[in-house]
Amino acid sequence: MTAKDATRQETVSEFRDTVNLTAAELERWLDTDESRGVGQKKDGDDESVGHESGRRIVELLRTKESELDDDDIAHMRKVVGYVRRHLAQRPDGDVTRSPWRYSLKNWGHDPQKK
Repeated sequence: MTAKDATRQETVSEFRDTVNLTAAELERWLDTDESRGVGQKKDGDDESVGHESGRRIVELLRTKESELDDDDIAHMRKVVGYVRRHLAQRPDGDVTRSPWRYSLKNWGHDPQKK
C-alpha cells in the first residue's frame, strides 16, 4: 500500500466516523427550513456553504469507495475538519434547537444522535 493509499483510506475512515447521519437522514434534514436557515453564504448565493456541502455528502455516502476520486477525498477531509472545529466550539446550554447543531447537521453530524 502506498502512502497515498494509506492517507486515502484514513480519510475515508475518519469521514465515516464523523458523519453519523445516513444519506436518507441527511437528505430529509436538508429539506427543512432549519437546515436552509443556517450557515454562511457566498456572495450572491442563495444556499449556504454547509447546505451545499450536505448535498455533496449525500452523494459521497452513496458512492462506492472504489469510485471516489481525489475531489471526493478532498471534500471528505474538509468535512472532517469542519466538524472537528465546530464541535470544539460547542456553546453552553441546550443545543437542541441551536444554529450550532443545525450547522453541524448540514455537514452530516448530529451531536445529539446516539
